[in-house]
Amino acid sequence: MRKGLLETVITGTKTRTSHAQVVDELGKAIVSGEFPVGSILPGDPELAMRFKVSRTVLREAMKTLAAKGLIVPRARIGTRVTAKNQWNLFDGDVLTWHFHRGVDEEFLYHLSEIRLAFEPHAAVLAAVNATEAQISGMMRLAVAMGDPEHTAETLAMADLRFHLAILEASGNPFMRTVGSLIEAALVGIFKLSSPASDRELIDDVARTHIRIVEQISRRDEAGARAAMENVIRVGRDRVRASLRELDETQSASR
Repeated sequence: MRKGLLETVITGTKTRTSHAQVVDELGKAIVSGEFPVGSILPGDPELAMRFKVSRTVLREAMKTLAAKGLIVPRARIGTRVTAKNQWNLFDGDVLTWHFHRGVDEEFLYHLSEIRLAFEPHAAVLAAVNATEAQISGMMRLAVAMGDPEHTAETLAMADLRFHLAILEASGNPFMRTVGSLIEAALVGIFKLSSPASDRELIDDVARTHIRIVEQISRRDEAGARAAMENVIRVGRDRVRASLRELDETQSASR
Protein backbone atom coordinates (compact mmCIF):
# COMPACT_ATOMS: atom_id res chain seq x y z
CA MET A 1 0.00 0.00 0.00
CA ARG A 2 1.29 3.45 -0.92
CA LYS A 3 2.35 5.59 2.01
CA GLY A 4 0.37 8.77 2.47
CA LEU A 5 1.87 12.22 1.98
CA LEU A 6 2.12 12.96 5.69
CA GLU A 7 3.77 9.65 6.52
CA THR A 8 6.20 10.10 3.63
CA VAL A 9 7.22 13.56 4.85
CA ILE A 10 7.57 12.38 8.45
CA THR A 11 9.56 9.20 7.75
CA GLY A 12 11.46 10.37 4.70
CA THR A 13 10.73 6.97 3.16
CA LYS A 14 11.75 6.80 -0.48
CA THR A 15 10.08 4.90 -3.27
CA ARG A 16 11.55 1.49 -4.13
CA THR A 17 10.46 0.17 -7.52
CA SER A 18 12.15 1.43 -10.68
CA HIS A 19 8.82 2.68 -12.00
CA ALA A 20 8.06 4.59 -8.79
CA GLN A 21 11.55 6.10 -8.70
CA VAL A 22 11.31 7.39 -12.25
CA VAL A 23 7.84 8.84 -11.61
CA ASP A 24 9.07 10.46 -8.40
CA GLU A 25 12.25 11.96 -9.85
CA LEU A 26 10.64 13.21 -13.05
CA GLY A 27 7.65 14.56 -11.13
CA LYS A 28 9.94 16.50 -8.80
CA ALA A 29 11.92 17.83 -11.77
CA ILE A 30 8.76 19.07 -13.47
CA VAL A 31 7.19 20.66 -10.40
CA SER A 32 10.49 22.28 -9.39
CA GLY A 33 10.87 23.85 -12.84
CA GLU A 34 13.89 21.87 -13.98
CA PHE A 35 11.65 21.01 -16.92
CA PRO A 36 9.55 24.18 -17.26
CA VAL A 37 5.95 24.37 -18.40
CA GLY A 38 5.82 24.12 -22.17
CA SER A 39 9.23 22.49 -22.51
CA ILE A 40 9.86 19.19 -24.28
CA LEU A 41 11.30 16.42 -22.14
CA PRO A 42 14.51 14.72 -23.29
CA GLY A 43 14.01 11.69 -25.50
CA ASP A 44 13.60 8.13 -24.27
CA PRO A 45 17.26 7.13 -24.77
CA GLU A 46 18.50 10.06 -22.67
CA LEU A 47 15.95 9.55 -19.91
CA ALA A 48 16.48 5.78 -19.84
CA MET A 49 20.20 6.41 -19.38
CA ARG A 50 19.61 9.08 -16.74
CA PHE A 51 17.46 6.80 -14.60
CA LYS A 52 19.19 3.55 -15.57
CA VAL A 53 15.94 1.84 -16.47
CA SER A 54 14.54 0.03 -19.47
CA ARG A 55 12.45 1.74 -22.14
CA THR A 56 9.47 -0.29 -20.91
CA VAL A 57 9.78 1.08 -17.36
CA LEU A 58 10.24 4.58 -18.74
CA ARG A 59 7.13 4.37 -20.94
CA GLU A 60 5.02 3.19 -18.00
CA ALA A 61 6.34 6.06 -15.89
CA MET A 62 5.40 8.50 -18.63
CA LYS A 63 1.86 7.10 -18.69
CA THR A 64 1.61 7.66 -14.94
CA LEU A 65 2.80 11.27 -15.20
CA ALA A 66 0.38 11.89 -18.08
CA ALA A 67 -2.48 10.55 -15.95
CA LYS A 68 -1.52 13.09 -13.27
CA GLY A 69 -1.78 15.86 -15.87
CA LEU A 70 1.90 16.87 -15.86
CA ILE A 71 2.83 15.87 -19.40
CA VAL A 72 1.23 15.16 -22.75
CA PRO A 73 2.84 13.26 -25.66
CA ARG A 74 2.81 14.94 -29.05
CA ALA A 75 3.41 12.98 -32.26
CA ARG A 76 6.61 14.06 -34.06
CA ILE A 77 7.22 16.68 -31.34
CA GLY A 78 7.90 14.82 -28.11
CA THR A 79 6.54 14.87 -24.59
CA ARG A 80 5.56 18.36 -23.47
CA VAL A 81 5.19 19.62 -19.89
CA THR A 82 1.63 20.87 -19.52
CA ALA A 83 0.38 24.12 -18.00
CA LYS A 84 0.08 24.08 -14.22
CA ASN A 85 -3.68 24.47 -14.36
CA GLN A 86 -3.82 20.98 -15.88
CA TRP A 87 -1.91 19.34 -13.02
CA ASN A 88 -4.03 17.19 -10.73
CA LEU A 89 -3.58 18.88 -7.37
CA PHE A 90 -5.84 16.31 -5.77
CA ASP A 91 -3.13 13.72 -6.44
CA GLY A 92 -0.97 12.83 -3.44
CA ASP A 93 2.23 12.57 -5.49
CA VAL A 94 1.78 15.99 -7.09
CA LEU A 95 1.22 17.52 -3.65
CA THR A 96 4.31 15.72 -2.33
CA TRP A 97 6.41 17.19 -5.12
CA HIS A 98 5.15 20.69 -4.30
CA PHE A 99 6.26 20.22 -0.69
CA HIS A 100 9.63 18.89 -1.85
CA ARG A 101 10.12 22.07 -3.85
CA GLY A 102 9.06 24.22 -0.92
CA VAL A 103 5.68 25.88 -0.54
CA ASP A 104 4.77 29.47 0.13
CA GLU A 105 1.98 31.20 1.99
CA GLU A 106 -0.18 31.43 -1.13
CA PHE A 107 -0.06 27.66 -1.73
CA LEU A 108 -1.02 26.85 1.86
CA TYR A 109 -3.72 29.52 1.83
CA HIS A 110 -5.26 27.92 -1.25
CA LEU A 111 -5.24 24.58 0.56
CA SER A 112 -7.06 26.09 3.52
CA GLU A 113 -9.67 27.58 1.18
CA ILE A 114 -10.36 24.15 -0.28
CA ARG A 115 -10.63 22.70 3.21
CA LEU A 116 -13.14 25.41 4.13
CA ALA A 117 -15.14 24.51 1.03
CA PHE A 118 -15.39 20.81 1.89
CA GLU A 119 -14.72 19.95 5.54
CA PRO A 120 -17.35 22.10 7.27
CA HIS A 121 -19.99 20.51 5.04
CA ALA A 122 -18.51 17.08 5.80
CA ALA A 123 -19.05 17.90 9.49
CA VAL A 124 -22.66 18.87 8.70
CA LEU A 125 -23.21 15.57 6.91
CA ALA A 126 -21.60 13.73 9.81
CA ALA A 127 -24.08 15.41 12.17
CA VAL A 128 -26.83 13.94 10.00
CA ASN A 129 -25.39 10.55 9.06
CA ALA A 130 -22.77 9.44 11.59
CA THR A 131 -23.54 6.31 13.56
CA GLU A 132 -23.12 6.25 17.32
CA ALA A 133 -20.11 3.99 16.84
CA GLN A 134 -18.51 6.50 14.48
CA ILE A 135 -19.20 9.34 16.90
CA SER A 136 -17.57 7.39 19.72
CA GLY A 137 -14.59 6.67 17.51
CA MET A 138 -14.21 10.34 16.56
CA MET A 139 -14.40 11.36 20.20
CA ARG A 140 -11.62 8.91 21.08
CA LEU A 141 -9.48 10.37 18.31
CA ALA A 142 -10.16 13.94 19.45
CA VAL A 143 -9.36 13.17 23.10
CA ALA A 144 -6.18 11.35 22.05
CA MET A 145 -4.95 14.57 20.44
CA GLY A 146 -4.48 15.97 23.93
CA ASP A 147 -1.88 13.36 24.89
CA PRO A 148 1.01 15.27 26.57
CA GLU A 149 3.49 12.77 25.15
CA HIS A 150 2.76 13.79 21.56
CA THR A 151 5.64 14.68 19.32
CA ALA A 152 5.10 16.83 16.24
CA GLU A 153 4.97 13.63 14.20
CA THR A 154 2.47 11.72 16.32
CA LEU A 155 0.22 14.77 16.73
CA ALA A 156 0.16 15.31 12.96
CA MET A 157 -0.85 11.69 12.39
CA ALA A 158 -3.52 11.91 15.12
CA ASP A 159 -4.88 15.07 13.51
CA LEU A 160 -5.03 13.38 10.11
CA ARG A 161 -6.85 10.32 11.48
CA PHE A 162 -9.47 12.58 13.06
CA HIS A 163 -10.19 14.56 9.91
CA LEU A 164 -10.33 11.46 7.73
CA ALA A 165 -12.81 9.97 10.22
CA ILE A 166 -15.04 13.03 9.74
CA LEU A 167 -14.98 12.51 5.96
CA GLU A 168 -15.87 8.85 6.45
CA ALA A 169 -18.69 9.67 8.86
CA SER A 170 -20.18 12.12 6.37
CA GLY A 171 -21.49 9.14 4.43
CA ASN A 172 -20.57 10.79 1.12
CA PRO A 173 -17.99 8.69 -0.78
CA PHE A 174 -16.82 11.72 -2.77
CA MET A 175 -15.65 13.43 0.41
CA ARG A 176 -12.85 10.89 0.81
CA THR A 177 -11.26 12.16 -2.40
CA VAL A 178 -10.31 15.42 -0.67
CA GLY A 179 -8.30 13.49 1.92
CA SER A 180 -5.03 14.19 0.10
CA LEU A 181 -5.68 17.94 0.29
CA ILE A 182 -6.35 17.77 4.01
CA GLU A 183 -3.21 15.70 4.41
CA ALA A 184 -1.19 18.30 2.48
CA ALA A 185 -2.49 21.11 4.68
CA LEU A 186 -1.53 19.13 7.79
CA VAL A 187 1.94 18.58 6.33
CA GLY A 188 2.28 22.35 6.15
CA ILE A 189 1.26 22.69 9.79
CA PHE A 190 3.59 19.85 10.80
CA LYS A 191 6.60 21.33 8.98
CA LEU A 192 6.05 24.94 9.96
CA SER A 193 4.14 25.31 13.20
CA SER A 194 3.33 22.12 15.05
CA PRO A 195 1.60 22.86 18.37
CA ALA A 196 3.31 19.82 19.93
CA SER A 197 6.04 21.99 21.45
CA ASP A 198 3.54 23.88 23.61
CA ARG A 199 1.43 22.09 26.24
CA GLU A 200 -1.30 24.75 26.13
CA LEU A 201 -1.53 24.54 22.36
CA ILE A 202 -1.92 20.76 22.47
CA ASP A 203 -4.73 21.14 25.01
CA ASP A 204 -6.40 23.73 22.78
CA VAL A 205 -6.11 21.48 19.71
CA ALA A 206 -7.81 18.67 21.61
CA ARG A 207 -10.57 20.95 22.92
CA THR A 208 -11.42 22.40 19.52
CA HIS A 209 -11.59 18.95 17.94
CA ILE A 210 -13.69 17.61 20.83
CA ARG A 211 -16.03 20.54 20.18
CA ILE A 212 -16.60 19.32 16.62
CA VAL A 213 -17.58 15.86 17.87
CA GLU A 214 -19.86 17.32 20.54
CA GLN A 215 -21.77 19.25 17.90
CA ILE A 216 -21.99 16.18 15.68
CA SER A 217 -23.22 14.12 18.64
CA ARG A 218 -25.98 16.70 19.27
CA ARG A 219 -26.89 16.48 15.57
CA ASP A 220 -26.33 20.23 15.48
CA GLU A 221 -25.51 20.88 11.83
CA ALA A 222 -24.77 24.61 12.19
CA GLY A 223 -22.69 24.00 15.30
CA ALA A 224 -20.66 21.26 13.59
CA ARG A 225 -19.99 23.54 10.63
CA ALA A 226 -18.86 26.44 12.83
CA ALA A 227 -16.62 24.21 14.97
CA MET A 228 -14.88 22.77 11.91
CA GLU A 229 -14.43 26.20 10.33
CA ASN A 230 -12.80 27.41 13.55
CA VAL A 231 -10.28 24.53 13.56
CA ILE A 232 -9.28 25.13 9.95
CA ARG A 233 -8.94 28.90 10.35
CA VAL A 234 -6.84 28.57 13.51
CA GLY A 235 -4.47 26.18 11.73
CA ARG A 236 -4.27 28.48 8.71
CA ASP A 237 -3.48 31.52 10.86
CA ARG A 238 -0.80 29.61 12.77
CA VAL A 239 0.94 28.58 9.54
CA ARG A 240 0.68 32.10 8.14
CA ALA A 241 2.26 33.56 11.28
CA SER A 242 5.09 31.02 11.16
CA LEU A 243 5.81 31.76 7.50
CA ARG A 244 5.95 35.48 8.13
CA GLU A 245 8.19 34.99 11.14
CA LEU A 246 10.47 32.85 9.00
CA ASP A 247 10.57 35.53 6.30
CA GLU A 248 11.44 38.21 8.85
CA THR A 249 14.23 36.05 10.29
CA GLN A 250 15.69 35.37 6.84
CA SER A 251 15.48 39.05 5.91
CA ALA A 252 17.25 40.08 9.10
CA SER A 253 20.08 37.62 8.48
CA ARG A 254 20.84 38.96 5.01
